[in-house]
Amino acid sequence: MKTLSKVIVLSLILSFQLFAQEETLIGSGEVTHGGFGGPVIKYTQVKGEPSVLVGGRGGWIINHTFIIGGGGYGLANDIKANNPLIIAPGITKPYLNFGYGGLELEYIIESDKLLHFSVYSLIGAGSVSYRAELFDHNGSDCDSGGSPNDAFFVFEPAANVELNIVSFLRINAGVSYRFVSGVNFDNLENSDIAGPSANLTLKFGAF
Repeated sequence: MKTLSKVIVLSLILSFQLFAQEETLIGSGEVTHGGFGGPVIKYTQVKGEPSVLVGGRGGWIINHTFIIGGGGYGLANDIKANNPLIIAPGITKPYLNFGYGGLELEYIIESDKLLHFSVYSLIGAGSVSYRAELFDHNGSDCDSGGSPNDAFFVFEPAANVELNIVSFLRINAGVSYRFVSGVNFDNLENSDIAGPSANLTLKFGAF
């Protein structure tokens, strides 16, 4: 019985040692957790015209290295439609609505350094439709009711440089490329929506 007890104790000790030495994708030892959220501005092109997208992103930070989260972005300036939607005589929806969002996965390199780098990818979907900024003689917004729209797939990889401002704030700047598939709206092609972006993000959180 004593021999069996010794064997069990020895086996448990060896098991704990092996577990402690195990290497994993997220790192060895205790796993740390954090999170962030913040606004995003993207400068890009839509239909070959300068465009600004605004939105936000956030996520769960694992071991100061991996981020699992999401983001969403929408067109902030006026881009004229090729075929404006006519609602009634004198009332049209002459501009494009454009937005997208989805799952974001980010890898941060040496996050404790004052200046460091990260790479991430967004995988998701978007839509494009018509909108109006017209008013009737009483000043009421005429942009009421729905309009045709089209959904598409989007994949956007990015490379960023990040600056630690204070413990709860980081400024992230980088470039990305938006790949899209499935655009079939207003005589638009995938290439009218796809393209590079220059991105600026303010990250607030526990890193």
